[in-house]
Amino acid sequence: MPNAFEKEVLAVYDWVDAQVAAASPRCDISGRCCRFKDYGHKLFLTRIEADILFRKELPTEHNVPEKTSREAVNQACPYQHKGLCTARENRPTGCRIFFCDPAYDEKCCEITEAAILQLKKLHEKYHKPWDYNELSHFFDREDREFPFNDPNERVDSKSSL
Repeated sequence: MPNAFEKEVLAVYDWVDAQVAAASPRCDISGRCCRFKDYGHKLFLTRIEADILFRKELPTEHNVPEKTSREAVNQACPYQHKGLCTARENRPTGCRIFFCDPAYDEKCCEITEAAILQLKKLHEKYHKPWDYNELSHFFDREDREFPFNDPNERVDSKSSL
């Protein structure tokens, strides 16, 4: 069961989903969103988002070092299988917001900025360190689990909030 911090992160996901639905960007179902290197983009997420994402198991054939190394993840998301996302419910805000529709670019930026601000405020509220990095950074970790060990760990002015 999610703790209070995670429940509020999930509420941000719901807010993002509602904002994206209201903007109704076009999805070409091309898989470009998950093929980072081919299309020149990167997926950034927070540590709590990585924790939520990693609760969803990778497709068996992708749960191998050739698909989960830093280099491989910088090229393509290992959760994409046969052109579809296998972690749809667990996907981070960046995945929820990104669409290839050029008419949506400005709104995409607005939603992204607002979502990041909400996540930063939650990290501050719950005294969680702000770890915002590329997806490959989190796959590079051996345990792929990111519990917040110290409940008294505080975010301070040196935490980049």
